[in-house]
This record gives sequence, structure tokens and C-alpha cells, in this order.
Amino acid sequence: MKTSRRSFIQNSAVLLAGTALLSKTAWAASKSGEIVGLQLYSVRDDMGKDPLGTLTQLAKIGYKHVEHANYINRKFYGYSAKEFRKVLDDLGLKMPSGHTVMGKDHWDVAKKDFTDAWKYTVDDAAVMGQKYVISPWMDESMRKTYDDYLRYLDVFAKSGELCQKSGMKFGYHNHWAEFTEELNGMKLFDIMMKNLDVNKVVMQLDIGNMYIGGAKALDVIGKYPGKFELIHVKDEIAVNTAEKYESAILGKGIIPVKDVLDICRKTGGTKVFIVEQEAYQNMTPVQSVKQDFEIMKNWGY
Repeated sequence: MKTSRRSFIQNSAVLLAGTALLSKTAWAASKSGEIVGLQLYSVRDDMGKDPLGTLTQLAKIGYKHVEHANYINRKFYGYSAKEFRKVLDDLGLKMPSGHTVMGKDHWDVAKKDFTDAWKYTVDDAAVMGQKYVISPWMDESMRKTYDDYLRYLDVFAKSGELCQKSGMKFGYHNHWAEFTEELNGMKLFDIMMKNLDVNKVVMQLDIGNMYIGGAKALDVIGKYPGKFELIHVKDEIAVNTAEKYESAILGKGIIPVKDVLDICRKTGGTKVFIVEQEAYQNMTPVQSVKQDFEIMKNWGY
């Protein structure tokens, strides 16, 4: 994994502040109202070089929904919100969610209000037709002490209220620190789940990142049933790198992904399933996400 998701997000935060019949029917077997999509970080290099061509390939594969990971200076992959909305519309794609880090600088302590930069983020997400505005990272400065952490969880709730005004929800996407770090004797994730109202702040559970943090999705979903409106669908394999794991084709790694998806569907309260592939094991990114798409279909999603 040459470019980790964590490194990408940290850098961005700085810059930003079976059979033919089965194949045809399995996708339709997904429950009414469910959304299955692709996190565009999975094809980050391709999107950087040729976003229109890459999105065209994804649409041809069969993806109907995507989740962005690139919003810089009020542009999505170089397009304004209106321009990118048209690009997606023309390809028959929708973008129900997107990742933009809400950092410490997005909240003006003196004014007790969000900065214009965050207000623009929410405004542009609404133009895109998003249902969810998701922050995929919490800077270490926001979680140094228990009181600091609670203070920013309150800002999260306020962001939820801001998003609600535009008919959207604010969300948070975990990495592994939420499961490895503690404050006042509690895991960060448990503090978050105890203090956040999921009607204001939804959780996007990344089942790969949490495994790296020593947690298992089946256990966490069992502990907090009905609390995970969105998940990142990911598998992991062990590798000889500092991070010890990298993502793999669904069903080929350590995580019992299909079991996790099924429990998410039954008791997790999950409505949005977003596939993310960060490493490719000698395949191209597009080849990898095409395999993931077929596997999801065969699993009935």
C-alpha cells in the first residue's frame, strides 16, 4: 500500500483545512432503499488523471453510486459542485455521501459558529444531492484530553444540526485510533457512541480500519445494534509493512465480510454500503473494484 488512506487524509486536511441469471438478479436482490456504492479513493490515481474517463468506466461496470474523497477549494476533482453534479447525472451516477475532513479550524471558538469554509462544504454537498456529509478523520489535537474530545463531539452535533437544515446528515468515519486510544479509561469509539445522538451524527463504520485497530465488526455491531447507518465494506490481508495490513478483494482476506454485511442488514441499521479498495495486489484499481462489484452482486447486495 504505497499511499495509505491515513496519510492521504492527513495531507488533505492540511491542504484543505455465479451464473448469468444470478449476475442479473442478485443486484436487484438488495433490499429496497439500500445503497451500494464505491468510495472513489479506491481509484484515486485514475480520478486524478482522468476523472470523467474513470467515472465512465465505473458506470460501465455497473456502479450506480459513488462517494467522493476529494473536495478542495470548493471543487470536486477539479469540478465545481454544479459541474460535477452534471458529470454524474450524465453518467447515471449519484453521490449520496462524501468525505471532507472537519478540522479544528472549521469551528470559530470566539464566534461559536462554523467558519465559511465548513459552511461552503455543506452548501456544496447539498448542491451535489448528498444525503451525508462525512468527516473521515479527527486530528490528534482534538482528542488530547477527555474534555477536548467531548468539546469536539459537541461541535459534531452542531454540524449535524447544520446539515439537517439542508436535508442532510453529518457523519463520522473511523480509522483505528478510535479503537486503540483511550481517555478516562474508555476507548475513543465507546465515548463517541455514548455521547453522540445518531439522529444528528451518523457513524460510517469502516470494517477494515477497525480490524487494524484490534476490533471486530461483528462484536461492535452486536454491542451497538441499529447504530450504523453507513459502512465501508473492506477486507484486509496481512503484509510486511509498518501498517501490517492492506485492503484486498472482498472475501479474499481475514475479515468475514459477508457475515458482517448480513448482520448489518439484519440488526445494524445499515442503509448505505460503500466499497473501498486501497491496495490492489498486482491488479489495476479498476480491475479490483470490478471484482468487488461482482462479489457484492453475488452476495445479494
